Amino acid sequence: MLRRPTYALSLKQPWATLVVSGRKTIEIRKWATTVRGRVRIHAARIADPRPEGWLLIDDDLKSLAEMNGGIIGSAELIACRQYRTAAGFASDRPKHFNQPEWFVPPKMYGFEFRGACVTPFLACKGNVKFFRVSEQDAG
Repeated sequence: MLRRPTYALSLKQPWATLVVSGRKTIEIRKWATTVRGRVRIHAARIADPRPEGWLLIDDDLKSLAEMNGGIIGSAELIACRQYRTAAGFASDRPKHFNQPEWFVPPKMYGFEFRGACVTPFLACKGNVKFFRVSEQDAG
């Protein structure tokens, strides 16, 4: 049986933890994707130093948010939303947690996730776009 490639997406901490915990359901990017299905969530080696994301991390997520440089979970990528206006971008703020002024015209994209879960940590290099993970490594 032919299986589709297993993809991963890098996010800086604490955002990676918020996605795999199901609290953040949209990840914002300046580029669109046609990837759909289950993807691995990679915690980038360098964390986001801004306090607004870290304020969303409860004690129960602290140890997960301290992991970096590897895959920490997975989620099903179900859609790629297109934001053409600041108002549309702001309306999804409860799902992506970005400030309204983050919107950069002419458009931005929101990768919509569901069914997120934490998986055992797997150290690996990340990438700025989607990258393939071997089936043996992805589990």
